[in-house]
Amino acid sequence: MSDLFAKTDDAQPAMNRPLADRLRPMKLDEVVGQEHLTGPDGILTRMIASRSLGSLIFWGPPGTGKTTVARLLAGETDLAFEQISAIFSGVADLKKVFDAARLRRSQGRQTLLFVDEIHRFNRSQQDSFLPVMEDGTVVLVGATTENPSFELNAALLSRSRVLNFNTLDAESLMRLLERAEALEGKALPLDEEARAVLVRMADGDGRASLTLAEEVWRAAREGEVFDAEGLQRVAQRRAPVYDKGQDGHYNLISALHKSVRGSDPDAALYYLCRMFDAGEHPLYIGRRLVRMAVEDIGLADPQALGIATAAKDAYEYLGSPEGELALAQACVYLATAPKSNGVYTAFKQAFADAKANGSLLPPKHILNAPTKLMKESGYGKGYAYDHDAPDAFSGQNYFPEEMGRRRYYDPPERGFEREIRKRLDYWARLRRERGEP
Repeated sequence: MSDLFAKTDDAQPAMNRPLADRLRPMKLDEVVGQEHLTGPDGILTRMIASRSLGSLIFWGPPGTGKTTVARLLAGETDLAFEQISAIFSGVADLKKVFDAARLRRSQGRQTLLFVDEIHRFNRSQQDSFLPVMEDGTVVLVGATTENPSFELNAALLSRSRVLNFNTLDAESLMRLLERAEALEGKALPLDEEARAVLVRMADGDGRASLTLAEEVWRAAREGEVFDAEGLQRVAQRRAPVYDKGQDGHYNLISALHKSVRGSDPDAALYYLCRMFDAGEHPLYIGRRLVRMAVEDIGLADPQALGIATAAKDAYEYLGSPEGELALAQACVYLATAPKSNGVYTAFKQAFADAKANGSLLPPKHILNAPTKLMKESGYGKGYAYDHDAPDAFSGQNYFPEEMGRRRYYDPPERGFEREIRKRLDYWARLRRERGEP
């Protein structure tokens, strides 16, 4: 495996290498956009200073520096660097890497094993890392774009620390472009607006921003400066409708949520499609639909949560573009479902009471009395078994005596009928507006 600091191969002169590769940071403090990890007080900076590096999982979007940081960690700690990709590697490849790492360890040098797309390994392949992690043969650094809680074994996660890599913001991408201009010795032939559009096109991906910059330099004639329209024509791609990390993202998800809450399926579908068109990750939308089901519909229609969760699972199973239809179906269902935030508000009130009142003992009559001493102390005394009471309801108090009774949840009276009537009124009004009978 080639070393990070090896000399450039003569067969590939430096100028023939991609700009992103030539601009790859050589020191940890040169990494942009991840100051919470690589800044003066960053987690990784502290680890290096202590000369103690444990196994890590890097979780974040593409182009945020995960591979670069792994290489730099190996250089900063004098560990041998090995890199494999879970997409192209199997059991035989892992065995070779582990054997080489054991040989190095016998010679007094530890190995940093960087595994790209580690979530692509199946459960048994992930388990194969455990012995070499436990005996110190390798320091594992895995990179994933997927949520480790769902994609990685619990045993692997328990032996690693998960570090989040953030999508690069506009300021970080601008800094990358300035470094590229300094390296190339010339300015990007873009006006101010086009420069901002290029940053939006990169969509938080540092590698993508540098690739786009290369395309612009190749396309520009001498003295030519592109405006925003010219940039999109040259790059053959449209700038996102909104920045997924900034105001546009939050504005549209807010509009979608409130349209669902307001029982307007047409507006909800419109904003859903706006987000798809802008490149929002469908699983993010799926998670938000699940949130709407529990916050705004709740027990007014208990099926809503199951339908929203099933739509998210269907997208994961089908992928794009078929999976988007499942999310659209759930969106319309939620918008037309009866609404109740009773559980949502009750939960907040109960949680506030739980925090405010501390560790109060439940009333003794609902506590079990497995010992004689507890019986003598009044545990279980006076408990009314509800199934023996009329209508299976005893009406006894279950709250701590110091609190008295509380009421958090008010089930809506005839709420379902009210919601159906509201829906029928909505459709009747819509037909009138369209001139339909």
